[in-house]
Amino acid sequence: MFIISIRTLLLFAVVVIVLRLLGKRQIGQMQPYELVITIMISELASVPSENIGIPLLSGVIPILVLLWAGETLSFVSLKSGRARSVISGSPAILIERGVILEAQLKRLRLNLSDLLEQLRVKNMPNIADVEFAILETNGQLSLIPKSQKRPAIPDDFQLTTQYEGLPYTLIMDGQLNQKNLERAKLDRSWLDAELKKARIASIREVFFASYDSGGNLYIQKKISA
Repeated sequence: MFIISIRTLLLFAVVVIVLRLLGKRQIGQMQPYELVITIMISELASVPSENIGIPLLSGVIPILVLLWAGETLSFVSLKSGRARSVISGSPAILIERGVILEAQLKRLRLNLSDLLEQLRVKNMPNIADVEFAILETNGQLSLIPKSQKRPAIPDDFQLTTQYEGLPYTLIMDGQLNQKNLERAKLDRSWLDAELKKARIASIREVFFASYDSGGNLYIQKKISA
């Protein structure tokens, strides 16, 4: 039992590292070859972890080969548009200027019910409001609404807006993020003074604190410090 546990933990570490090297995509965002590699890696890792009669390397080496294959295909796809279309396929237009392209649906074996469901998920239930609907190579549906139906933006009214960057997380569950404090060009004395204004004696009493590009400090105190 101890040997099986150790082998399982080693294979688990290898699989985590390999999947981490392959990228951070979710299952629904993977290209077909990436999904195949992920499934094969899980199968290859399970066999030696269950059967101690199979050498550990018999599972590790094929996993590393799949890692190499995945990285090679990614590199080739990056460098060649023709190879990318062969490996990952090409996006397909399903709706053009409010008209469903029936031939495309038949070619992709996609029925109207699935298309309408995806439109509802994207908050675009009316086909007449869609300028283009594009089925991406990872299976996701991208929608471009007609100009009259898209949400208004400040540029439509010729309004000038202030820059909004990502807020810096300064404190999380009572722990100070010193790097973010320095990136925000702040120091500990400033933070302590702001906490004092909020009647908070210690960083340990803070559940979450962030600092945005407008110079605003958000502080949420712990329910029980």
